[in-house]
Amino acid sequence: MGTFLVAFIIMAVAVGAMAVGVIFGRQPIAGSCGGLNKIDGLECGICDRPCEKRRRIMAEATRQNN
Repeated sequence: MGTFLVAFIIMAVAVGAMAVGVIFGRQPIAGSCGGLNKIDGLECGICDRPCEKRRRIMAEATRQNN
């Protein structure tokens, strides 16, 4: 029972800390600047349509090739 209470308190403190961040209007958690998103020509493969960012990249690549 003691382990459960300690785990519950730790989780409550973590949720409370995140709530304080929301209350003060901090910037939301965002992805990294690097990683797989920086590889040119990498296709998502999950969705049928490319997102707005991918469409812009594809349009610019088409303009540069013409």
